[in-house]
Amino acid sequence: MTGRISGTTRLLGLIGDPVAHSLSPAMHNAALATLGEDYCYVPFPVASDRLATAVAGLAVIGVQGFNVTIPHKQAILPLLQHVDSRAAAVGAVNTVYRLPEGGWAGTNTDIDGFLHPLISLGLKGIPTLVLGSGGAARAVIQGCLEGGLQPLRVAGRSPQKLAELQKTWPQIQVLPWVELDPYLAQTQLLINTTPIGMKAGSNAHSPTASPLSREQLRLLPTGAIVYDLIYVPDPTPLLRMAAELGHTPITGLEMLVQQGAKALSLWLGGKPVPIAVMRQAAQQQLAQS
Repeated sequence: MTGRISGTTRLLGLIGDPVAHSLSPAMHNAALATLGEDYCYVPFPVASDRLATAVAGLAVIGVQGFNVTIPHKQAILPLLQHVDSRAAAVGAVNTVYRLPEGGWAGTNTDIDGFLHPLISLGLKGIPTLVLGSGGAARAVIQGCLEGGLQPLRVAGRSPQKLAELQKTWPQIQVLPWVELDPYLAQTQLLINTTPIGMKAGSNAHSPTASPLSREQLRLLPTGAIVYDLIYVPDPTPLLRMAAELGHTPITGLEMLVQQGAKALSLWLGGKPVPIAVMRQAAQQQLAQS
């Protein structure tokens, strides 16, 4: 965003429910201002029963591209005219862009964003447990397999979603949520993809909500890595408890920055984007929240 909105300003955005907590507008608008691009990035709260109407409406008002967050990453696929091979394999989309001939195309930049902090730590070949079985989990599973994080187990509450994950990736082990405890002692990397603990989230049952209890976190090996895709609040209840128990916490902020940078570059025709500016804007917004 150039600093002012005019009749020529083009729109980018984010759809999800909730979106009020998102750092994406601050991050993207800071980058657009630095680049001098006449765009504005706007969050759009969209309930699940209004998704199709919203996607059609975004096209009508000329939105150039948008990110997709909980709970729409899987549900949006039938509404797109094209989905690239990687997103199709994952079965979830987090970035949507316009096709030259009209209509929407989807891709998944979450995979690269998720992997970035793990690659920088040199992690490979460690027993990993993923919490959750939704759209975010699907990108994480693909990232884990690409990054050589095995054996890989996934725990979820929906038998149907777990069965779908097993069908897509036969090499993983799926677990009903109530059966995950015995595997915690074997887990060196724990990844939360659920929205439990998100500030202002519909699944944040209390200010101290966490997908796992302190007692469950004690079962992890000493110095285990706990990676929470949630970045608001900072730290999340899960990461706060993990740090107090001597585990290594990783926040989802860097994943947000890296996936956002790849999405923005895509919307701008492959133009390099200022990742440091995006990171700083996200951190500043987070500090004020």
